[in-house]
Amino acid sequence: MEKFKKVFVLVMSLCLMGLAFAGCGGDNKTAQSGSSGSSSSAPVQKALTGGGSKIVYIITPSHSNPFFKTEADAAAAKAKTMGYEVKVVSHDDDATKQSELFDNAISDKAAAIICDNAGADATVAAVKKARDANIPTFLIDREINGSGIAISQIVANNYQGAKAIAEVFVEKMGEKGNYAELLGKESDTNAGVRSSAFHEVIDQYSDLKMVAQQTANWEQTEAYQKAETILQSNPDIQGIVCGNDTMAMGAIAAIKNAGLQGKIAVIGVDGSDEAAAAIKDGSMTGTALQQAALIAEMAVEQADKYLKDGTTGLEEKQLVDCIAITNKNVDKLKAFVYKE
Repeated sequence: MEKFKKVFVLVMSLCLMGLAFAGCGGDNKTAQSGSSGSSSSAPVQKALTGGGSKIVYIITPSHSNPFFKTEADAAAAKAKTMGYEVKVVSHDDDATKQSELFDNAISDKAAAIICDNAGADATVAAVKKARDANIPTFLIDREINGSGIAISQIVANNYQGAKAIAEVFVEKMGEKGNYAELLGKESDTNAGVRSSAFHEVIDQYSDLKMVAQQTANWEQTEAYQKAETILQSNPDIQGIVCGNDTMAMGAIAAIKNAGLQGKIAVIGVDGSDEAAAAIKDGSMTGTALQQAALIAEMAVEQADKYLKDGTTGLEEKQLVDCIAITNKNVDKLKAFVYKE
């Protein structure tokens, strides 16, 4: 009997082992299948075909800033020549308002959205919402923190442009002296990129010392106020670097009010007509032209091609080089367009 029990236990053990191996074999087959699937290329996303109308929504920050007005006007003009209706609206750098405008575009069954966005993080959800509604978004000027959501992200090469104009600033300063910096809106990735590029050039010179750094949120009035305070606290200041031309205009106004016109080097980024005039009269050292009209037109052209062909034929993220503008070439600049 004892012998029979031993045989019975042995047989049952073998059976259980067989079942275990059979189970592992089944799992292994599944795992291999999964492995095979993961090694193949990811499925290509189906092209978006638009909401059904011929409306192109153009969403930008406030048109009180000539840069944003230029890109909106250029995009609208290009879209009309291509046979589209246009709706031009502004989110005023308010992410909640931007979300509402995207909802309006979806409700209007927009063919496509051209957007200079209200925040690198805050805009992701809005672009996804449009994508889910079969509407492609083409971003200009500012990137978002995400890929594969917008069809194109076409931006000025802020890093290259800021470095180029920083080199002009260093030369104007004679590689020494005290300076201040006016920063753009913290939620805008361009603000950080430009500031980093400025410092990559300027910080190489130990005799150039930054004595103040203030955020002026891209605004002229705020820049005037911040620059006025900086000048009062630092009477020996010799230069001000500004994240955009609008803030540079505020700084220049404060410099004039302090009776220091022409004595303080000022640089900006954008390439506005106001900056061009200031460069001509000697109150501004230079600016880095972002080709706003060109970038906006590129976005519309890519939207049209995408809607017709299902692809732009280009990478999602595209950089357009800036042009350093000084008194040597300022006559070639008008309305954010540089002509040789």
